Amino acid sequence: MLKIAFATSDGSAVDQHFGWCRRFDVYEVSAQSARLLETRLLPPAAREEDSKIESRLASVRDCAILNVCDIGGSAAAKVVAARVHPLKVPRGTPVEDLIGRLQGVLAGTPPPWLRKVLRQHSPDAVPAWAPTGGMA
Repeated sequence: MLKIAFATSDGSAVDQHFGWCRRFDVYEVSAQSARLLETRLLPPAAREEDSKIESRLASVRDCAILNVCDIGGSAAAKVVAARVHPLKVPRGTPVEDLIGRLQGVLAGTPPPWLRKVLRQHSPDAVPAWAPTGGMA
């Protein structure tokens, strides 16, 4: 299971910029299932850039993937350094659609970036696409 965060104002679609987001819905997702784990509400963003980024990052640090409609370069670098993979998606993309697409990819052969995320966040899981005895 991977924890996936969605920057959303209402829980139905990704429609928030990372730095200004006041709500992240966090799901547990696998190829076979998905469930809303929790909604994480945040106070208004601080005006000071580092505080703003850190407050948002703290709320998604345990997630494998972060879906946002926009994220600045310095924020993206900090998110990646925290081993969270940021994904920019078009504003208004339904959360349900993103989960469905991810499940389809997980059920098949994930691309290299997603394999890396899976190894970092689910090291005990040995999916069917992982080679045996060599480097994955």
